[in-house]
Amino acid sequence: MTADRRRFIGATFALGATAAAGRAFAQAPSQVTHVVVPFAAGGVQDILARSFSTELGLALGQPVLVENRAGAGGTVGTSYVAKAAGNSNTMVLAAASHNIAGTLYTKLNYDPQKDFVPIAHIGTADYVLMIHADVPAKTVAEYIRYAKANPGKLNYATSGVGSATHLAMAYFNGKAGIDVVHIPLKATGEAINEVLSGRAQSIIAASIGALAFTNDSRVRLIGVTSTQRSKYLPSVPTIAESGLPGYQFDSWFGLLGPVATPAAQVARVNAAVNKLLEDPVILERLDKQGIRPQAMSSADFGKLLAVDYVRMAEVVKASGAKVE
Repeated sequence: MTADRRRFIGATFALGATAAAGRAFAQAPSQVTHVVVPFAAGGVQDILARSFSTELGLALGQPVLVENRAGAGGTVGTSYVAKAAGNSNTMVLAAASHNIAGTLYTKLNYDPQKDFVPIAHIGTADYVLMIHADVPAKTVAEYIRYAKANPGKLNYATSGVGSATHLAMAYFNGKAGIDVVHIPLKATGEAINEVLSGRAQSIIAASIGALAFTNDSRVRLIGVTSTQRSKYLPSVPTIAESGLPGYQFDSWFGLLGPVATPAAQVARVNAAVNKLLEDPVILERLDKQGIRPQAMSSADFGKLLAVDYVRMAEVVKASGAKVE
């Protein structure tokens, strides 16, 4: 982890601690709200959850506890939430990997659509293709040509089988027709370190994981996954324009609860999150994480999830990836 990244995470925690110290809950909390992050600490969803947990707790009048339950591409923590009681105040901070799992895994002990209720949409993030500087390529087209000339000799690192980083790269490889070996890890930070060290040659990581390395001589950022250039990396072309036409990938972030979560509880959390998405302090934190915020009703979030589920099924099919 770089010094800049440590300072950013430290600042995030410090801001939360200051807010907590300066204000008291309106009443003694009778319960704790649990936000499960289905990936290891230090990853994209972990940093996002912890960047607003204190303020969400204050808005709800009860503390919010962020728990990491990593494993199996996010399915361990997600399964835990699916089986939680509806009145347990338990949610999962989910992302594109949630819908990916529904098609990627041949055996899954929960249904990503039927076993969850959409509670609150937070925002969307784009990803970027980062390669090690030893790879003789400065564009996406050059990287693809080099990979084709060296089948099976390059590695790509991810935050785990079934994660968005996995599918984004598997989709890229399938569409480009290249053979690159997968190295699954537990968090985006770990995966990026593999590329920084040269043990892996590439990764498609969310902007929050890549921004700190824009000027790092060990790596090159050669293409963003969005349909248009990212405001966070304006000098980096899209993957589609720089060598792989038609490629596009992004990820939503939001809170989901067990399907039996009471409607009143859903409405309460949805209203609290939507209010936070108007707070300049929260918006600044999201901006630093490369997340474009968007408040939604639970119903609209549900519509987004349904459309995204179909889209991610197409991505999984095109990637050729499958987990038994």
